[in-house]
Amino acid sequence: MSFGLPISRDESQLTYGGYLKIRELISLQQLLSEPPQHDETLFIIIHQAYELWFKQLLHEIDAIIERLQADQPLAAHRLIRRCVEIERLLVNQVAVLETMMPMDFLAFRDHLMPASGFQSSQFRELEFVSGLKEAGYLKAHEPDSAEYARMKSRLDQPSLGDAFYALLARRGFDLPSSAGQSSDSRDLAHERRISELMRIYMEADQHYDLFLLAESLIEYDEAFSLWRLRHVKMVERMIGSKTGTGGSEGVAYLKKTVERQFFPELWELRTFLSNKGSGFEDR
Repeated sequence: MSFGLPISRDESQLTYGGYLKIRELISLQQLLSEPPQHDETLFIIIHQAYELWFKQLLHEIDAIIERLQADQPLAAHRLIRRCVEIERLLVNQVAVLETMMPMDFLAFRDHLMPASGFQSSQFRELEFVSGLKEAGYLKAHEPDSAEYARMKSRLDQPSLGDAFYALLARRGFDLPSSAGQSSDSRDLAHERRISELMRIYMEADQHYDLFLLAESLIEYDEAFSLWRLRHVKMVERMIGSKTGTGGSEGVAYLKKTVERQFFPELWELRTFLSNKGSGFEDR
């Protein structure tokens, strides 16, 4: 590959542009506005970049799940840290979009209908594989489409949380399932799970690899929530309370998603942590 060196005229020799398919890549920004609006190029490139990062996140999470299933928590932790850094890029990209003025966006927004970010199949795959599995999102895609097939596969496969809890069970943690139990039994099972998860923190010196893993999962979850919040405020800044281009409630819908958590039990256990004990003795 040629990086700053003279390029051979031999067509068979690999080049930077050939390896990265630069010609194809920079031909993918097709504007729909007429006359062409300056900021539509920015809008397209930002969202194409999002989709490329979504692809990379899915690639990383698949590898993380494999490492968890192979009882390699530190290797999983390292890759989760990479995911967190990617998420920070996603948050920072919002600031680039916000260099558009509302009128600049509205000049081409109507041309986007009925397309919508709601239809991003890779984003839904990310939610599914991270633990938020809502089959209703499949309705946004045709049943015979490749997008539907990928989403359905993610829906049926173990999530990142499933792999994490399976690892803990193999390490001797008692994490009873509450599925199919009575209300009282579900409460007891939930309390037991929280108590067991707290051991990772209260006995961190004995489970330091699991402690690092749990904290990286929390940071991954937090970074995703921060992206949701940043995205909501950007959309509100651009279109106020208008409906989405795909017919959704727009900002009203997005605000409902901000509090979603991939690992609610890891968040909940913090309520009961203390420097004296589990915190359950006073309940």
